[in-house]
Amino acid sequence: MTLAKSDKIKILFLCTGNICRSPMAEYILKEMVRNKHVEDLYEVCSAACSSEEEGNDIYPPAKRVLNKYKIPFGKHRAHKVSEVEMSEADYIIIMDNWNYRSLNYRFGKRYDNKIRYLLSFSGEGSREISDPWYTGDFETAFDEISRGCEALLEQTLS
Repeated sequence: MTLAKSDKIKILFLCTGNICRSPMAEYILKEMVRNKHVEDLYEVCSAACSSEEEGNDIYPPAKRVLNKYKIPFGKHRAHKVSEVEMSEADYIIIMDNWNYRSLNYRFGKRYDNKIRYLLSFSGEGSREISDPWYTGDFETAFDEISRGCEALLEQTLS
């Protein structure tokens, strides 16, 4: 794999609106990277597949679960993923089938070699992480995202 221009592993998390799953994944992985003291090896960010939440902060129940598990996060502004972000990412990590279809519609298949489901890193193939905005189950989303991030970090460090 060719690394992005920064010579860091650039990981881009995507979900529907960039207010629940993808920012949770961004901040969970950033904390894991900090705890392993490998910040100089990674660039982690998140974005949305849609523009419906453009400019919004992390959804309050997502903030609550991050706070509960002492995952630090900053001010967040949801935004729709750009062509530049897609092209510069080494890994484009999606949460569900709708994310894949949305990206495919917008960008064609040119980034398919970079796109992976988050849970594929933990051996769960294309298993989706349900959107807690609809389910209200932020605990399960947090657990699944954490499991995927741990496996992603382990694989990219080896």
